[in-house]
Amino acid sequence: MKIGLVAPPFIAVPPEDYGGTELFVAHLAEGLQREGIDVVVYTNGESKVNAQRRWIYERSEWPLKASQHVFERELNHTAWAVQDAARDCDVVHVQSAMAIALSRFVNRPMVLTLHGPNDKKLTEYYRSYPNLHYVCISEAQSQNESMPKMRIIHHGIDLSSYQLVENKQQYLSFIGRIAPIKGTHLAIDVARRTGIPLKIAGEIQPVNREYFEKKIKPELDGKLVEYIGPADLRAKNELLGNSMAMLFPILWNEPFGLVMVEAMACGTPVLAMPGGSVAEIVRNGVSGFICSSAREMSKRVRDLNIPAASVRRYVEENFSVERMVRSYASLYEQILREGQAAEVAVDPNFSRSKAS
Repeated sequence: MKIGLVAPPFIAVPPEDYGGTELFVAHLAEGLQREGIDVVVYTNGESKVNAQRRWIYERSEWPLKASQHVFERELNHTAWAVQDAARDCDVVHVQSAMAIALSRFVNRPMVLTLHGPNDKKLTEYYRSYPNLHYVCISEAQSQNESMPKMRIIHHGIDLSSYQLVENKQQYLSFIGRIAPIKGTHLAIDVARRTGIPLKIAGEIQPVNREYFEKKIKPELDGKLVEYIGPADLRAKNELLGNSMAMLFPILWNEPFGLVMVEAMACGTPVLAMPGGSVAEIVRNGVSGFICSSAREMSKRVRDLNIPAASVRRYVEENFSVERMVRSYASLYEQILREGQAAEVAVDPNFSRSKAS
């Protein structure tokens, strides 16, 4: 079995810092390789994922500088990748909605993992391709989708990349896009209410520059509230591992929220607002707490008593990359069995001896 994993062309696989989809692709590709499954990753030339890599664009381009040409670049990359994978792979696994339209032109089964929030227009578009297989990354995400061939597979992470830290320091952490829906301003509110320092890491995208300048930057004093910029894997380990808790005060329906699992892998509990997948990832009293407001989050901060080792164990049991890989491998095998059964059904020359 050989799988073609098609990632967007803009960010390396794995990413240097920002890039949840690219991190997922890296974890899945390397996990499949360890299981003895051949993988080709379609990405850009800066990628370092430990699998066969193919690309037509040498360099990453993030943040996007020429937004009017984004569509053309992604379409060109995706069309080339799907065509190439259809010649060489048994299953083509894509990560973007535009890619499924190309299924009309290739004779290979296709899987799409839904990485973004629910969108009625996208759901309508997906239903135009009922023979494709769709993967939702949370139960919450799946509740608003209705494609006939759909299953839920939670993301998993490579736990060997995250260090358990049992002796925490007295500060809170926030990692994510600096954006209103991510609730960065609410994390600052918690720091103000508790007097516990907050360290913020994340990308400031152009669309959220005004939010940062007006709501976040004036609060930065380098003591109670500190912004440290984007965080690569090493910085994540240090920031999350030493933190007494990670704040996840989202104001939208998060499709998954991989950073919550990353924090827990470091033994750091997560204090999150409800929304989307949060209730599937945060287990009250075990891996953190779900809070209804910044006020409640502040109260929980003062009364945290969850051992780091038990938080880490929770991730090992529920969100390991091995568990995710087994689920995807099972899906690929099912798809290929279905294809073989369909060939038998339509081929009058297929003999019983051939099927044995």
